[in-house]
Amino acid sequence: MTVSIRTATSAAAITIFITNSAAYADVSAADVWQDWSGYMAGFGYQVSGDESQSGDTLTIENVSLTMEVPDGDEGTGSVVTDVGQLQFRENGDGTVSVLLPEVMPINVSFTGLEDMESSLAMEYRTTGLDFVVSGDPKAMTYTYSAEQMTMALVDIVAEPNDVEFGAAEMTIEALQGQADVTNDGTLRSTDGSMTSGPAAYTLDMTDADSGERIQVSGTLNDLAYSGSAKTPVTENAMDMAALLEAGFDMVGQFQHGGGSSTFSVTEGDETMTGNSQSESGELEVAMSQNQLRYGGTAKGLDMSFSGGEIPFPIEIAMETSAFGLTMPVSGSEEPQDFALSVTMGDFTMSDMIWAMFDPSETLPRDPATVVLDLAGKAKMFVDMMDPEAMAEVETGDTTFGELDALTIKDITLRMAGAELTGKGDFTFDNSDLESFGGAPAPEGEADLKLVGGNALLDNLVSMGLLPEDQAMGARMMMGLFAVPGEGEDTLTSTIVVNEDGHVLANGQRLK
Repeated sequence: MTVSIRTATSAAAITIFITNSAAYADVSAADVWQDWSGYMAGFGYQVSGDESQSGDTLTIENVSLTMEVPDGDEGTGSVVTDVGQLQFRENGDGTVSVLLPEVMPINVSFTGLEDMESSLAMEYRTTGLDFVVSGDPKAMTYTYSAEQMTMALVDIVAEPNDVEFGAAEMTIEALQGQADVTNDGTLRSTDGSMTSGPAAYTLDMTDADSGERIQVSGTLNDLAYSGSAKTPVTENAMDMAALLEAGFDMVGQFQHGGGSSTFSVTEGDETMTGNSQSESGELEVAMSQNQLRYGGTAKGLDMSFSGGEIPFPIEIAMETSAFGLTMPVSGSEEPQDFALSVTMGDFTMSDMIWAMFDPSETLPRDPATVVLDLAGKAKMFVDMMDPEAMAEVETGDTTFGELDALTIKDITLRMAGAELTGKGDFTFDNSDLESFGGAPAPEGEADLKLVGGNALLDNLVSMGLLPEDQAMGARMMMGLFAVPGEGEDTLTSTIVVNEDGHVLANGQRLK
């Protein structure tokens, strides 16, 4: 929905300014406003406001941010964000206080975008806010705290109006943080940290066409953030490809000390409800011209669902859930590093779910684990943040990149009494696309180990889930690719692809 995308851009920029952002102030009130407006201009906004000075306080009334945005092939539209009043007070000791009303309205209007005339009204509410800037024009320290901070949706008018919001807000308690900012005229560098008490959120929305209603609420405890960023001040901050080329570099880590959530989905006379809990979680995001890195981990997950079309309550749990991705961002003729990891550790589900397919408890119900950990090198021929280049990839006019090397650091699949593990290393010849049916020719070796495979087949046959002839075929395949290993019901296999394109399993040629 266009409204949501544009709103996120405006609201995020404003919130960054209010809490933990790049340089917004100097030792004088006038410099605070000048630097902040310059920072917002870097995001592509035209900034305006009515300035008045009274004693040591500079007041900016009718603050407005206007951004021209493309609207297909027909021209441009505009997004206008009005934030009301800002005040900057010189404290007489070389510091400046940023003063905000306890309830600050943020109004966003959209004109000429896909024939839409729409508006959005939000409120930024604070209690006990203390926001002070110290230092000098090239090296400043921002210190802020608040007893409570809330961002709330007040009203939304959109055409077509396909979603009706009953509530959408988030409140953070006991917020405090600090950011150290330097600006050499070319790069704006920020190192910051933030902690808070619990954060509570709620969302209530209804599809205007179907009548389906979604309600979500929850809390996260003991939030913490630390991170750094280098932002070129000479580039338009909305042009990410140009920013990266000019030296943009950021990394941020987020943690929470556990949380819980509930949700319900109502459609007609049926309502499905659910809840979840976690012990802790963390998230890391990093981006530079060289690579994008994104990953997170959640500990102690418990989830349950019931009602609606679900015939009985569903309960699942996971001790560890993790995801990690590292990939190139900019095109290069030289191979660049990439990595992908996924972990579902100690997954369990309720006996009621097991009883659907194993009522006699034939299969071991030990926790299941799935691990995939890959790394390698690849060449990327386009800049991922360049919309025109990515459009050529989508039309097939440009190749996205090619795989040069792949390391299987870990493959683990453990469930129902069986365990498959493996690792390996391969390189790829992208000049040979014939030997393996259009894929680049691999060369390397992988080692695999299967424990409990035959016992699992026996159990599946006895349960009636696997016909005997199919089980026999599976055993024949295991005999072809694997050899007995140490221990009962253990098979091992070494798969080799040599430079001649031959595929061998334990020395026996398969291709």
